[in-house]
Amino acid sequence: MRKENCGIDYETEKQKNILERKYKKAYLELSNGVTLKGRAIGAGVIVSGEMVFNTGMLGYSEAMTDPSYLGQILVFSFCLIGNYGVPVPKNGDLFMSKGHESASIKTQGIIVSDIYDGCHHHDGGISLQDWMKSQSVPGIAGIDTRYLVQVIRESGNLWGRIIPEGAKHQDKNKFEFLKNFKDDEYVDPSKYNLMPSVSTKEKVTMGKGSKKVAVIDCGAKWNIMRMLMERGCEVEVLPWDMDFSTIKCDGWVISNGPGDPKNTADLVERIKKDVLGSNKPILGICLGHQLLSLASGAKTKRLNHGHRSHNQPVFSLPERKAYMSSQNHRYAVEKGSIQTDWELWFENANDNSVEGLKHKTKPFVSVQFHPEASSGPNDTSWIMDKFVESIKK
Repeated sequence: MRKENCGIDYETEKQKNILERKYKKAYLELSNGVTLKGRAIGAGVIVSGEMVFNTGMLGYSEAMTDPSYLGQILVFSFCLIGNYGVPVPKNGDLFMSKGHESASIKTQGIIVSDIYDGCHHHDGGISLQDWMKSQSVPGIAGIDTRYLVQVIRESGNLWGRIIPEGAKHQDKNKFEFLKNFKDDEYVDPSKYNLMPSVSTKEKVTMGKGSKKVAVIDCGAKWNIMRMLMERGCEVEVLPWDMDFSTIKCDGWVISNGPGDPKNTADLVERIKKDVLGSNKPILGICLGHQLLSLASGAKTKRLNHGHRSHNQPVFSLPERKAYMSSQNHRYAVEKGSIQTDWELWFENANDNSVEGLKHKTKPFVSVQFHPEASSGPNDTSWIMDKFVESIKK
């Protein structure tokens, strides 16, 4: 006798029932009134944040530790996340370890279609779920993430709340900006200056080389420092709020980071005075690109939905070449506001938004995408080579 009745697959239903008994339920409440149900994964805490999505198939640990995702609930559109676990260093020291872009998970939580609860990483490690539990980060599995991505794209601005069954509210002391929110509010991180939550508290020097690069830490991914050191530079990582006029260096990097570039206190003014004023080579990356553009006199705008993926095509106007890039941003420079002494360097091939600027006479460049990738394609890593060459000249 065949196990069929009204199109029901009994084996699938049996597995579904087992999962529902094994796992606690969790709910995703969206600010547009929609509520989705799935099974709880990770830690049993209630969190809220801006809803964003990433289309990458791999690199989930790099994405979750990317400071640019601070205050956001990250939806992975790919069907299975966690299939190779999370790499953990042999000595237990996370600093600058591969597979991590900061010392802790920065996303508020994650949403996945399915999650693998094991670890098969070539360098050892732990499961994604165990890692999330250890850092009090919740998530939901069993949700149609392709549908959710469409909802996010169509909504423009969307916030959410992850509510696992029987969970407690998130510790407000985890990040500085969380102290501003009440438990029943939707967290909108762009309303606040997020720099104190992601920037180093004191100056840190690493690597050895004949040339020193000062990295203004607005939430810098570790791979920026790795690539500079690999290219023979000494790197000095600076707090976002320090006096840059006291720094002696051969070049500047203004790093990536979270939030609205206009909501960074007096950072733009200090970049204009002390960084642009130094006339030394400058590379702005992602948020750093936006901050450098604001300092030059340009304006920024909020995109209807951000660029977050490993496969964003960008076109270089001077070189007349196209590259695939890794991106994670919600704001962009307004093309009509670019000053006369600057020129458009890169343009997004999908929506023609600004992806890079360069000064016409001085060694100042910036890109909206991530030449350091991690994770993502390495097509644009030559930009780091070009920047270091400009310093050595």
